[in-house]
Amino acid sequence: MNTPSEPDESGLLDPGLSAVISERRQLINVAYRLLGSVADAEDVVQETYARWYAMSPREQDAIKSPGGWLTKVAGRICLDQLGSARARRETYVGEWIPEPVPDPTEWIGGRPAGRSADPADRVTLDESISMAFLVVLESMTPAERVAFVLHDVFRYSFAEVADIVGRTPAACRQLASSARRRIGASHARATPAARRADLVRDFKQAWEAKDIDALIGLLDPEATALADGGGLVNAVPHPLGGGEQIARYLIAVTGLTRGQTILERTVNGQPGLVFQQDGVTVSVIAFDFADDRITSLWGVRNPEKLRRWTAA
Repeated sequence: MNTPSEPDESGLLDPGLSAVISERRQLINVAYRLLGSVADAEDVVQETYARWYAMSPREQDAIKSPGGWLTKVAGRICLDQLGSARARRETYVGEWIPEPVPDPTEWIGGRPAGRSADPADRVTLDESISMAFLVVLESMTPAERVAFVLHDVFRYSFAEVADIVGRTPAACRQLASSARRRIGASHARATPAARRADLVRDFKQAWEAKDIDALIGLLDPEATALADGGGLVNAVPHPLGGGEQIARYLIAVTGLTRGQTILERTVNGQPGLVFQQDGVTVSVIAFDFADDRITSLWGVRNPEKLRRWTAA
């Protein structure tokens, strides 16, 4: 029996069905930015499609824009989840950091070597998916986050956003404006892409060499570091502040990385580091940069957030 997402025996999808399925990548992209978790985003998309297929063919045919309907439903589910997610994260053991994602060219998902991943399973990696951006989104109210992401990132009109958020277009405009101010307040002077890669490479070499002076030189004096172990593994018990304090902490914990391979990889569209033990990813570090220095480090060690990295 063919599932709704599979072609029929002729190898072709019904045109209407194909149009609905083609929206999956967009829905994953929207839901990931709204929730900061690929697993949660996939659950939202699955629930969205379940609601579509629960309708009769006549009800489906009456919908003029299936893509718009799917986005509206996914947005409403995300809005509901953001409220409950905030409550869950208040009881989360340790600090909570958005789930990091690999570069799509490396995100093979366990498929045989040489086969590219299904485009529908890829999360587009651009500036709006950087860890720094996602962390700022976490500081917003659910309504602000939905309004800002849908309008400023995905270019939905405020009228469309209002239909999802349940407020007037004018209110949604204010929500997006408030969110935009948060983004602007956290925005630092950009560091060129090539220089960001050099900084991460130099950071890796200095850490491996236990060169504390070199580490301090690479870190902004006001740099911050945060780690997420989800209570399952050892993690930084509290945020670290100051380049020197971070450098001394990194040197102190070098024993924890003994026997691990440190790889330079793209993390949420930015240069980052991946730690592997016997081929299994045990830690991912994302960075932010400003004025030729590293300003933020986010280390994720929660195994639940790293499964895709081992597959990659």
